[in-house]
Amino acid sequence: MPRKTDKRIRLIEAAKVLIHQQGFNLTTLADIAQEADVPLGNVYYYFKTKEAIGIAVIERRATEWAELLASWSENADPLARLFSLVDHGMGELDLIARYGCPIGGLCQELGKQGGSLADLAAKLLHDILEWSEEQFKGLGFSDRSKELALSLISNIQGMYLLTHTFKDPKLASRQSDSIKHWLESLVDRKVTTTAAPVSAEAVAG
Repeated sequence: MPRKTDKRIRLIEAAKVLIHQQGFNLTTLADIAQEADVPLGNVYYYFKTKEAIGIAVIERRATEWAELLASWSENADPLARLFSLVDHGMGELDLIARYGCPIGGLCQELGKQGGSLADLAAKLLHDILEWSEEQFKGLGFSDRSKELALSLISNIQGMYLLTHTFKDPKLASRQSDSIKHWLESLVDRKVTTTAAPVSAEAVAG
């Protein structure tokens, strides 16, 4: 049983790598079998269709992201949590420059064809968006939390898209600093407004 489980994991990990590198549509079960060093016939024992292994890959990424978000949530500071999200991927910029964002790229590709697999992939970004929204609420932006979360995720995905388009890892490094500066400025303005309200005397002149 452990050996069977090991083969299944190897197939999922191989599929993750290949789908990131060449896309879901261009990745065949034979490609995955070769990458995982598993006989092609064995692939069908675990995954009857290509869609089935696609589901397994998305579920695996969802589990990995749930663990990441949970670990970042252990930090008491919501701003630091958001910084962790922005910084995620900074250690893999060469891969992102070459192949793009694994989540964003998958959502883009599957979104063009629609269907249940596309919906499952979209939920990956939706979960990250919801988590980000909670962090903005924690920073006191309850009335704007969804708007700010959308801006943040849009900026992060745009950063990865341009990094991939121009094959320039340094672009993401610079842009991540800009995003963090934007987050800091939001908090600073919030603190200033809260800590120093305009007095009635000042309004009266």
